[in-house]
Amino acid sequence: MRRTKLAGCLLWVLLLACPLALAGQSDGLRATGDLGVIIERATGSIQIIETTSRTSLARITGLGDLSHASVKYSRDERYAYIFGRDGGLTQVDMLRRKITNRIIQSGNSIGGAISQDGRLLAVANYDPGGVKVFDARTLELVADIPAKDDGGERSKVVGLVDAPRQRFVFSLFEAGEIWVADFSGGDTPEITRHRDVGRQPYDALITPDGRYYIAGLFGEDGMAMLDLRRPQDGVQRIMDGYGRGDEPLPVFKMPHLEGWAMAGDYAFMPAVGHHSVLVVDRRDWSEVKRIPVHGQPIFVMASPDQHAVWVNFAYPDNDTLQVIDVDTLEIKASLKPGPAVLHMEFTPRGEHIWVSVRDANEVHIYDSYSLEKLGQLPVESPSGIFLTARAHRIGL
Repeated sequence: MRRTKLAGCLLWVLLLACPLALAGQSDGLRATGDLGVIIERATGSIQIIETTSRTSLARITGLGDLSHASVKYSRDERYAYIFGRDGGLTQVDMLRRKITNRIIQSGNSIGGAISQDGRLLAVANYDPGGVKVFDARTLELVADIPAKDDGGERSKVVGLVDAPRQRFVFSLFEAGEIWVADFSGGDTPEITRHRDVGRQPYDALITPDGRYYIAGLFGEDGMAMLDLRRPQDGVQRIMDGYGRGDEPLPVFKMPHLEGWAMAGDYAFMPAVGHHSVLVVDRRDWSEVKRIPVHGQPIFVMASPDQHAVWVNFAYPDNDTLQVIDVDTLEIKASLKPGPAVLHMEFTPRGEHIWVSVRDANEVHIYDSYSLEKLGQLPVESPSGIFLTARAHRIGL
């Protein structure tokens, strides 16, 4: 009887202890939804940050040339894929905070995309030109798309995005073409070429619904648009004549078209060589208004609730941010974060915006409604800021 009672007491002790033990283990767990990566462009390193407490969790080095780096995420947000300018493709475990795989896949690359199902990574290359596609888990080569014109010459690839139905879309700078690589049938893509879209497409975007692919043209005024639901209609020219105008200004830095803002019925676009933001009616892609701004816009980004559009600028006016009210189409505020404001990123629901201030070696965090500065982090030469919520957005 005494042994039975003793065993019973021990059992109760163990049962009571289990929840405490499990609670202790759970303290070490972390989800990925509030994490992100900040690029430290001058040192080949990144910081992993979290947005809830606005803190830096880790610094990871050894990622090569990050002077024009971009980041994509696996669909579970566990892995970040960093595309470096030196052709490096690096897989980083966001939870273990370390590099888990790294390859050099070309001599010079300009960004990448991840497929709709999260299985494939595509990289846009300047040297030797073309697109390479890799297994997102192992980084093993799946497909090599040389991107040659009719004369057999390779082109630099720009404006690479993911599109619905397991497709990648990209532009050929020298050839003046837009290609669609369809992987829906397997690992050997079906390629559709759209020729003569305009001179020197320099970057592109895909609308948030995945329908329209729009390439900006550096060699002439206007843009090239492909309706991905009706690709048989070919490429349509839009915004003819907007360009750099009759009196072009020096272009110190090309706008990033992935940073175009889509808000309500409008698209807000940076005007190449102008101190203005173009407001375009998304129903017929006609210009509605030009908003004069502080300098030549680089990123033009809408808040998640689409109440405001934030704009940063090229050198020498890159110490400033301006905020456009979407309802009035007027500038409602100007901020001076510091020298070389390179990038912005809203938290997933838009309550805060993170801003990289490269030459101050800082990232600033603002309330996106009151515009109050909430804090800052020390970061070496910060540029791109990429939060894990991008894993669930087309084209980002």
